[in-house]
Amino acid sequence: MTTVSNGCAAPEQTVELPAGIDLSTQAVIQGVVTGPTGTAYARLLDGSGEFTGEVVVSDEGIFRFFAAPGSWTVRIIAGGGVTKDVPVEAKLGEVAQLQVAV
Repeated sequence: MTTVSNGCAAPEQTVELPAGIDLSTQAVIQGVVTGPTGTAYARLLDGSGEFTGEVVVSDEGIFRFFAAPGSWTVRIIAGGGVTKDVPVEAKLGEVAQLQVAV
């Protein structure tokens, strides 16, 4: 019998927050990347520009980070060497919604 592993069981990336997310204790940064991206990545940089985390943008262009309140930069890295930085303010209890065209 062969078992196939799909790696980590990360939640599916959708525009709606996963069930059970308590926004009273979370600051969320999420968005949709549009344009010809191929495989794209969303990277989260803190207020000093230091790398904090990275996710693969879903096939639908969706990404999400759970972050501490404060100033952040989301860097989209797309096919063809396209890079786009978007400053964002994360606030406790809110979803910072981004639309990023590349």
